[in-house]
Amino acid sequence: MNEEILQYLWNFKKFGNFDFISTDGRKIEILEFGEWNKNSGPDFLFAKIKIDDLIFAGNIEIHIKASDWFFHNHSGNPEFGNLILHAVYINDCDIPELEKQNIPTLELKNYIDEELILKHQNLSKEHSFIACDELFDKNKIPLFFQEEVLLKKLDEKSEIFGKSLLNYQNNYEAVLFQNLAYTFGLKVNAEIFLQMAESLDFSIVQKIKQNPTQLEALFFGICDFLDESKDERMQIWKREFDFLKVKFNLSDFRIHPKFSKLRPPNFPTIRLSQLANLYHSQPNLFSKLIEAKSIEDLYKIFEDVKASGYWDNRFNFGKISSVESKKYLSQDFIDLIIINTILPLKYFYYKNHNPEIVDDIFEFYKQMKPEKNSVLDEWKKLGLKFENASQTQAFLYQYKVFCNQKKCLNCSIGFQLLNNDR
Repeated sequence: MNEEILQYLWNFKKFGNFDFISTDGRKIEILEFGEWNKNSGPDFLFAKIKIDDLIFAGNIEIHIKASDWFFHNHSGNPEFGNLILHAVYINDCDIPELEKQNIPTLELKNYIDEELILKHQNLSKEHSFIACDELFDKNKIPLFFQEEVLLKKLDEKSEIFGKSLLNYQNNYEAVLFQNLAYTFGLKVNAEIFLQMAESLDFSIVQKIKQNPTQLEALFFGICDFLDESKDERMQIWKREFDFLKVKFNLSDFRIHPKFSKLRPPNFPTIRLSQLANLYHSQPNLFSKLIEAKSIEDLYKIFEDVKASGYWDNRFNFGKISSVESKKYLSQDFIDLIIINTILPLKYFYYKNHNPEIVDDIFEFYKQMKPEKNSVLDEWKKLGLKFENASQTQAFLYQYKVFCNQKKCLNCSIGFQLLNNDR
């Protein structure tokens, strides 16, 4: 038992009966349980109770033990000046301060189903995947759960896009470039590629994108890859970057992408070259992405994107590979870009400019195949089946925001598991 659980039970009125009697024998009728206060001060605000035909309006404080009043230093605190009730799980001592003010104490232990307590305690234990894995029942997932969770994720992402848009003076193309760079970096280099994008005035990318050699040189140069020329192509990139430094007065800021723990197709050299090719081959990229009417339209934008010819037999500078192949974006990587960057940005744009079609974004997710990773594998072990990316996105977000952080009392699935009839 902890205080948050007791507050949860009070907020959702999870009691065996409501024939409340105070510790001094007075009948207490709860007219309004109050608003749950997650900030400092009493736990429930704007409550109303009735005692001896008198109605009292004010705040309610919840404790596991009555003595917590002292341990939490509430005595003399003006925030608790309008208290009308002290509700505790166990009344282990008297509070003279409250008795003097005629504020009743309500002991809750005998009003709470012990099995509910056991369920909540089970959630607080360490588990191999999620806290409710022993209680989990796929049939108790709330109606429209996936749509609501995906909407939460998109709205959260929209807040981030909104801040970026202000920084880039309402330039959606620049926001797109910043977020594409992050996605192309994958988990290992995402933040590093983002730093590269943020260090550039996007107008430079726009001015040179017709020249793929210069675009690659720009990205490689900022990544500090060109100081040591290992072959003729590197020398060309080095000359181009030196020219760009002077022409656009580039800063001396440099980033250093990582190669460790990456498979060769995901090396930063390959991903940066592919990013350069994307911007060279797709003029007005943002407009094309926004105007795409189907998932097939989006796939067509990315299907021919590849690293430059230098990388056909290389993964790193100056090192010839025994296997020669053109480095196209894989289908899985294109899905990753669309799911994590393109669709959230389309949602953000529609929300601001065309809200009547914002629901179309959910159809894009439903048209995409389900993702695959270790978290989703664990959900599958609990009996879930995924048919599209809308479902996988919802449960990935649910795990990240609620399950992984043990926010069981704020989770809609947890609410159903804990409160449905046995």
